[in-house]
Amino acid sequence: MYFLSGWPRRLLCPLESLEQPLHIQTDPQRAFFAVLSPSQLSVWYCRPSVLIVSYKELSKAASQFGPYKQAEWRPDSAMIAVSTANGYILFFEIPSTRDKYLYEPMYPKGSPHLKGTPHYKEDQCAPSLSLEMKKVLDLQASITSLQSMLEDLLVATADGFLHLVHWDGMTNGRKAINLCTVPFSVDLQSSRAGSFLGFEDVYIRDMEYCATLDGFAVVFNDGRVGFITPMSSRLTAEQLHGVWAQDVIDGTCVAVNNKYRLMAFGCANGSVQVYTVDTTTGAMQFSHKLELTPKQYPDIWNKTGPVKLIRWSPDSCVVMVTWEYGGLSLWSVFGAQLICTLGGDFAYQSDGAKKDPLKISSMTWGSEGYHLWVIDGNSSSNMKPERDTYNEARQFGILQFHFIKSALTVNPCMSNQEQVLLQGEDRLYLNCGDAAQAQSPRNTSLSEPKPTRERGPFSDGSLDSQGLSTLLGHRHWHVVQIHSTYLESNWPIRFSAIDKLGQNVAVVGKFGFAHYSLLTKKWKLFGNITQEQNMMVTGGLAWWNDFIVLACYNLNDRQEELRIYLRTSNLDNAFAHITKVQADTLLLSVFRDMVILFRADCSICLYSIERRPEGLNPTASIQVLQEVSMSRYIPHPFLVVSVTLTSVRTETGITLKMPQQACEAESIMLNLAGQLIMLQRDRSGPQIRDKDNTPNQRKHLPFCAPVVLAQSVENVWTASRINKQKRHLLEALWLSCGGAGMKVWLPLFPRDHRKPHSFLSRRIMLPFHINIYPLAVLFEDALVLGAVNDTVLYDCLYTQTSAREHLEVLFPFSIVERTSQIYLHHILRQLLVRNLGEQALLLAHSCATLPYFPHVLELMLHEVLEEEATSREPIPDPLLPTVAKFITEFPLFLQTVVHCARKTEYALWNYLFAAVGNPKDLFEECLMAQDLDTAASYLIILQNMEVPAVSRQHATLLFNTALEQGKWDLCRHMIRFLKAIGSGETETPPATPTTQEPSSSSGFEFFRHRSISLSQSAENLHSKFNLTKTLSMPSGPSGKRCSKDSDCAENMYIDMMLWRHARRLLEEIKLKDLGCFAAQLGFELIGWLCKERARAARVEDFVFALKKLHKDFRWPLPVIPASSLTSPFKNGKYKTAVGEQLLKSQSVDTFVNMETDTGVSNTPRSRSWLGAISSSQREIDTVSSHGPHMQDAFLSPLLSKVSFSLMFLSVFYR
Repeated sequence: MYFLSGWPRRLLCPLESLEQPLHIQTDPQRAFFAVLSPSQLSVWYCRPSVLIVSYKELSKAASQFGPYKQAEWRPDSAMIAVSTANGYILFFEIPSTRDKYLYEPMYPKGSPHLKGTPHYKEDQCAPSLSLEMKKVLDLQASITSLQSMLEDLLVATADGFLHLVHWDGMTNGRKAINLCTVPFSVDLQSSRAGSFLGFEDVYIRDMEYCATLDGFAVVFNDGRVGFITPMSSRLTAEQLHGVWAQDVIDGTCVAVNNKYRLMAFGCANGSVQVYTVDTTTGAMQFSHKLELTPKQYPDIWNKTGPVKLIRWSPDSCVVMVTWEYGGLSLWSVFGAQLICTLGGDFAYQSDGAKKDPLKISSMTWGSEGYHLWVIDGNSSSNMKPERDTYNEARQFGILQFHFIKSALTVNPCMSNQEQVLLQGEDRLYLNCGDAAQAQSPRNTSLSEPKPTRERGPFSDGSLDSQGLSTLLGHRHWHVVQIHSTYLESNWPIRFSAIDKLGQNVAVVGKFGFAHYSLLTKKWKLFGNITQEQNMMVTGGLAWWNDFIVLACYNLNDRQEELRIYLRTSNLDNAFAHITKVQADTLLLSVFRDMVILFRADCSICLYSIERRPEGLNPTASIQVLQEVSMSRYIPHPFLVVSVTLTSVRTETGITLKMPQQACEAESIMLNLAGQLIMLQRDRSGPQIRDKDNTPNQRKHLPFCAPVVLAQSVENVWTASRINKQKRHLLEALWLSCGGAGMKVWLPLFPRDHRKPHSFLSRRIMLPFHINIYPLAVLFEDALVLGAVNDTVLYDCLYTQTSAREHLEVLFPFSIVERTSQIYLHHILRQLLVRNLGEQALLLAHSCATLPYFPHVLELMLHEVLEEEATSREPIPDPLLPTVAKFITEFPLFLQTVVHCARKTEYALWNYLFAAVGNPKDLFEECLMAQDLDTAASYLIILQNMEVPAVSRQHATLLFNTALEQGKWDLCRHMIRFLKAIGSGETETPPATPTTQEPSSSSGFEFFRHRSISLSQSAENLHSKFNLTKTLSMPSGPSGKRCSKDSDCAENMYIDMMLWRHARRLLEEIKLKDLGCFAAQLGFELIGWLCKERARAARVEDFVFALKKLHKDFRWPLPVIPASSLTSPFKNGKYKTAVGEQLLKSQSVDTFVNMETDTGVSNTPRSRSWLGAISSSQREIDTVSSHGPHMQDAFLSPLLSKVSFSLMFLSVFYR
């Protein structure tokens, strides 16, 4: 929503006064701000922040009036009222000197910058102003609060009176209201004889007027808070009535939100209580609370002191809170915390030392919320201004914080887009990445997604997968600098919008608009500057294909208009389609081929938009479809936050009389001060068929009475496209509800298109919490996109002596990073809680192809396990068995359970496996499914939950299976695992399980480029390999002796399994597998073959052995040439077909003269023989380098067997 950017700036004051500022207040237009010091009033220009005029009180008058306390601007910014400590109000008039300016921009010669543009001086130059004291009013009591209320000034004094003073005719317009005569009650329905304050010394400490509630919120000096409203247009004691907030007794300050009709009361305990007024009874109704939690801020949450100041932003979307002991905190309108300076890098230096929090005595927002000016309370109380050596200006105690905000705050029509767009005062931040790759409305093609099963601990549900780079982009923003020519004459930027492809953006400033192409990297501005300056966009703007749709006010004709501009044509009114609008447009939104406007007369107008190809520059035409009056339901048009046209309705498309109409514009969603209201078309009567009339001539159905769907709604997202495979997600309505998290209004579909039950609802509202503030929803990808503030410390660049003078030391550098989070597991869980398992299965199966779907199942299982297993109270209806049964419907059930267990504390394992099943049974299921990697992970679970004998038994099964399947990496780790069990064998399971994160899908740590030799001792193995868990070994000589004995026994046990497998391979004449087995596991093949010479190495059937040998190594079978049949002998030597086929370059004597009795060939001969069968050798699945002795050990038995085979063939052919 709102995010800090960069470092704050300190304003420099050129005055000689030693007084520090104590109060700051912007004017209603936020073009100037007034700064008060004890005897001085200064008026500053906002952009640039420069001093314009200052008024210094004479010493005699200063002693009479007392120090200045508070300032208030008149609504037209032509007068300032200043209250003093001795009960005086000083009225200063600000006459403007025409055609006289203090600061003007300087441009190089020949520059076309703005010299001839309208309003050039007003927009670019700081005007010359003067301050003249016109009136002094003595109220004879200390003034506690000033409040401008339309044409009047409301003043509260410490003697318990309210004074209504007119800005004009101040002598005759003074009225005083005694608060003791104002009745107070719980609500406005009570009798007029309500309870009075009852104390003569009760007075108003702070108050603020709320125009949309027609009253003012007050805080009394005894801590009670209330709301005072006039019962008629006259503001007299007889016409006033007060309403109490019963639960607040320690109020300190108040601020009102006119757009959402909220009253935020600061309390002495550090919290902020937010109230609204019930429109039916008039009672004050509690909305929500803003407070720091001990979980987030364990050191400071109860040490902030009372709330000192509360300030709502100009767009009423966020509120800034500061405390008596210092610190700033930013919250969304309904309680989502965005920024807090009491933790992290704001509170601690890079060396860990704690900083003093920033104490603020006054603060105010700048134009559009891009700036926040604060007065440093530390500076005013402890530091004196010092003259800079290089600058005559003095260090003033005013800091300027910079913010960037979401485009949704001012242009809510962006809620139907799937891009995140942030706007600053001079630049835009986009998350769409490279626009050249975005050639479809949804840039969601996944390129080589990496598995997300093995993750870190479940700290949150955020997604950080490089496989989704095309979908989510990288963490950095695509920053677009707004064109300086447009910005200089039209600052500040008020609206911004991006198209569905993420290739074009448009911005709206004070006048006109401009748009930018991310493909061409070029801005397009109005060629005629007069056309730009005569158009003021009022209702926002949106993209429709290649067209820009906006609602504006024509300053020349004084007419509201709806305009459409083509992106590819020149920016000129000659290429625009202009339609006149009857009333002022406040909001605009586009849905497919329809435009919806909300106007100042509380009416909604629907338009159809159609593209018309006309020559090189096509145009778009607009026609009115329907008008809907909402004046009965909307008390004030300013209260409407957003208006959205959508196909969502209470019934699904299957239950409609005409299912094809489910894709049309069925409903209007209206956010009325946080209350989401839906108006859907009335289809209870006769239906209108499409063939009856053309779309523009068709009579559209009326809308039903509005229905309230949700409360405390900040943003609304709906999809405008159709996907039959993911109807749940695309036909849902997504809501952001501030501190309450998110809500989704999910459709419920019958399975297999069966007729739904009459007692079942067609939709259901599901709440869920996420850890980020949502800015966009990727509907089909089940992701929420957002942004988060991050900080970087640079205090190490400065010494301790200069640290106090640099803002880089006092504050970290603030940056904004993109973030995302999965929400699918929250929805599945909420459906299971409500016994809607069938709907959960339909939704899950539709999303099963997502690359992070296994992670979704893990998240759901883990969160339910953590909540239920750590609950201090018994759970009557646990959800974990239901979740476990739900996960069994998917092939990844076994992996999901074991990955969740590996990332969970050992103390929770019994609760987990009581629901999902015995880990021994799950281990056996993995073996039956040939999923050895998952079985290895279960083996670690068994190691910690069972005695070593059980672990050894299951490890043996897995080891044998891995040997049979040739999983050599797993075999090596099983050898290590079995040795670990043998060296640390006990009769009880260990107390703490392993929490080591697996480095691969097998569940064990892989060691590459190493081979295990069985002749190594246990001590060498322990030093060479890190065991999976830390073993507790007995101490002392006896302990060492027992350890060595157990190691020897375990080594013998492992050797026997290896010998048995090698014997089986040799008996089955699988020499290639035997060679791989020996090379991969470091098996001592030479010595073992010597022992097995008369047993397993004995060949009984030489023909079968030779055939099997040729088949194993893919050698060609021997062929007898015709010449050999007639003359088997030539030159006294015998040649075979084998010799001709296998060794054409060598004589058969090489084989005949081998030392067959020893079974060992010398190294040179084996290497030459290896070169002859190099094609077969390349097929052997080897790992890293092993020495020549390994090759010899592998090849020697093969050579001996070949020689035996050749001798057998020679006898056979004779």
